[in-house]
Amino acid sequence: MSQDNRFSNRELLAKNIIKLRTKRNIRREELSLALGFDNSYISKLEKSKINITIDKLTLIANYFEISIKELFTE
Repeated sequence: MSQDNRFSNRELLAKNIIKLRTKRNIRREELSLALGFDNSYISKLEKSKINITIDKLTLIANYFEISIKELFTE
């Protein structure tokens, strides 16, 4: 996987998390609290600044009741 693909995947993930969160009127602080993540972690994730583990992806997908695949689907 090239550097560009990884960056694009991070951007798509960020976009989808923001979309899911705003669609359900969930503040970033609420999401971080519900998932047990630091608020700054969610902020960095939504700005495509960090990579994420499969465990954390699973927590996010479960929270929104979707598959991990849907987090990376346009």
